[in-house]
Amino acid sequence: MQFSPRGIGVVLGFLCSAWLGQAGAGVESPEQGPAARALLEKAVTRYQEAGDKAFAEFSRQGEFVDGERYVFVVDTHGVMLASGGPSVVLIGRDVSQVLEPDLQKAFKDVLHTPESKGIQQAEYRWQNWADGKVERKRVYFQRIGERILAVGYYVPRASPEQARALLDKAVSELGRDQKGTLTAINSLRGGFLQDDLYVFVVDLHSKRYVAHGTNLRLINTDFRKVKDPEGKPVGEPMLALIEKQDAAEYEYRWRNPVTGKVENKHAYARRVGDYLVAVGYYSQ
Repeated sequence: MQFSPRGIGVVLGFLCSAWLGQAGAGVESPEQGPAARALLEKAVTRYQEAGDKAFAEFSRQGEFVDGERYVFVVDTHGVMLASGGPSVVLIGRDVSQVLEPDLQKAFKDVLHTPESKGIQQAEYRWQNWADGKVERKRVYFQRIGERILAVGYYVPRASPEQARALLDKAVSELGRDQKGTLTAINSLRGGFLQDDLYVFVVDLHSKRYVAHGTNLRLINTDFRKVKDPEGKPVGEPMLALIEKQDAAEYEYRWRNPVTGKVENKHAYARRVGDYLVAVGYYSQ
């Protein structure tokens, strides 16, 4: 039996709740988070009133579909029972079967979350059916008897913890394989571009970019001349900080590659040999 890739994303959402604690979660959306949770609470109330008859309401366009947010339901055996989104094609199928054997146990453990825990959260990366991009997604879910009701939404901003983790990875890889790591960053692959997080590297001798995770046109340009859209210097002060210490932080305004908007950016920078290496996270 063949399964849609979107169905795999549904499964991964539950799996990741076992692996990603709140420290790994992206920045909570001031609108999306409360709206998703409210939709789940509304669905829980409706299910408590109507039982499995509510599945028909959950699986059609109506009050349980709100833009990209929709209700989906699986049972504790991993079978999809209802969905107001693309995973509607999986209704009646055991979605746990798309997982590798070593992951199936973790999935089943999550499916047997006690009812007493109430609403839980998970986070994973999956393709946004609206724009085709692989993005970070958060899901709220609650178990009621043998059913698990859930609502998810896409998270446009990573957390400070995730930014520091990506910087740690870049620093470690540069120490192990300098040339290969710079090539991987500039290839826009290799795990150095994660939604709105990316790595950039500046040569401390030439003061020029040697790697950039989203904009290759900046390679070989003078970092000292870089300013944010509001005219605030970016390159010179970051270089000055890193000349005095091995690690520094700096705030400025920059375009978020996921939202396309100019937002506040907090950069973490480190000195690695002859390089300044940095990763920043965004906030509104």
